[in-house]
Amino acid sequence: GVCPVCNCVCPSGPALLFVKTSQGKEEGRRFYACSACRDRKDCNFFQWEDEKVSETRLAAREEYNRNHQPFFTHRQNVERYKNFVLLPLSKRRFCQECQQLLLPAEWEKHSDHQFLCDISTAQLKSPSRLMYPLENKKTNAQYLFADRSCQFLLDLIIDLGFRRVLSVGTPRLHEIIQSKASQEEDFRVRSLLLDIDFRYSQFYTEDEFCHYNMFNHYFFGGEAARETCRKFLYQDNGERVIMVTDPPFGGLVEALASSFKKLMAMWKEAEGGGHNSQEMPTFWIFPYFFESRILEFFPSFSMMDYQVDYDNHALYKHGKTGRRQSPVRIFTNLTPSMIVLPVEEGYRFCTICQRYVSSGNQHCEMCNSCTSKDGRQWKHCVLCKKCVKPSWFHCNNCNCCALRNHACEKTDAGCFVCGKAGHKRSTCPSLSHA
Repeated sequence: GVCPVCNCVCPSGPALLFVKTSQGKEEGRRFYACSACRDRKDCNFFQWEDEKVSETRLAAREEYNRNHQPFFTHRQNVERYKNFVLLPLSKRRFCQECQQLLLPAEWEKHSDHQFLCDISTAQLKSPSRLMYPLENKKTNAQYLFADRSCQFLLDLIIDLGFRRVLSVGTPRLHEIIQSKASQEEDFRVRSLLLDIDFRYSQFYTEDEFCHYNMFNHYFFGGEAARETCRKFLYQDNGERVIMVTDPPFGGLVEALASSFKKLMAMWKEAEGGGHNSQEMPTFWIFPYFFESRILEFFPSFSMMDYQVDYDNHALYKHGKTGRRQSPVRIFTNLTPSMIVLPVEEGYRFCTICQRYVSSGNQHCEMCNSCTSKDGRQWKHCVLCKKCVKPSWFHCNNCNCCALRNHACEKTDAGCFVCGKAGHKRSTCPSLSHA
C-alpha cells in the first residue's frame, strides 16, 4: 500500500510496504521502497513507515519524479510513429543509445550517437528485436520468449478458443499477435500489452499498450489507461479472454499475486459477477521452484511440464539435457488435460494424472503421480515417503534426502533471516511480506 500521509511514490509508481526482519525475530521494522526495483542502485527510494518527511524532502522527491518521466507522452509517441512510417526507408533511423525512433529534424541532436538506418516495416512490427532487452535481473529482467515457445503459446491459446490475450509483461507474444492480425485477414486474436517498459509506446497505440507496473498494479496513464484495460476485458461480456504473464523471476510472488488478483477482479466485474465463482483464465509463466508459493496464493493453479525457453538467456534454452534445461513452466487455472503439449518434443499424456508430462517424468505408483519437476526422472525414497531428485540420497543424520556431499551440521542452522529450518535466505517467506 501507499503511505496516506506522505504519498510514497517513486518513478515506478506507489512504493510498497516491506518488513525488515532480523534473524530469529518475529517482528521487524516496516519501510517503504520501490515496488519494481529490488536493487537500491536502480531506485534508491527508501523511507521508514514511522518516519516524518520534511517539506523539503517531499519537494525534492517530486522534482526527482518529474525529471524521471519519459521525454514524450504516449500520445506524442503515437503521432511520431504516424510520421515515421510515412518516411522513405532511407530516412528511417532508430537511435540505439536513446532507444528512440528519430524523425529527420532530430538527427542533428543525435549526431554523435550510434543508430540503425533503413528501419523496415518488419522491424517496426518486431520492436522487441529492434530494441535492447533490459536485462537488469532485479528490475526488468526482460528475457524474451524464444520463437518456439512463443509459437507454442499462441497455438495453444487459439486451440483453446481464446480470442483476446491480456499480455502482462509478454511483449514478444503481443507482437506476434499484432503482426498476424495486421497481415492475415481471418486472424481473430487480439492482444493488449501491459508492460513497465515505456519504450513500447513508440510502436503501439493507447488501445494496444498500457504502461503498467505489475508489482503494484499501477497504470501510469491513470484512469484512461485503466479504462482501456477494463474495456478490453469487458468486450463480449468478458468471454474468451486469457491473461498471460511472464514476470521477472526475482520479483516478489506476493506482490505479483496481489496485482493479478486485481486484474482478475476487473475481469469479474465485466458481467456483473456473472462468471459465478470462476477465475479469469490465466497462464503465469515462472520457474518450477516457486510452485508452492504460487499455489499458496492461487490454490486453483497447477503446473504444466512444458519447458518455456528464452532467446537471450544463457541457461534457459531448449534442447539441453541434464541440469541446464529451462526451469520455467506454465502455471494455469485451466483443466490440465486441456493443455496439450507437443508429442514431437517428447511430451506424453499420463492417463492416471490426466495431464501431459515430459518424457523423463515417470508415474510413481507410491506417490500416485508424475513427480518430476525438472524434466529428469526422479526416484522414490521410502523413508521420506516421496520422490526426490536423482542426485539425492537419504541421509540418516538429517533424516531426509540431500546431496551426497552436503554438510549435515548446516541443515539445522536454519535460515539466516528468520532462523527457521527448511529453506534458504533467498526463499524466506519473511522476506516477501510486501
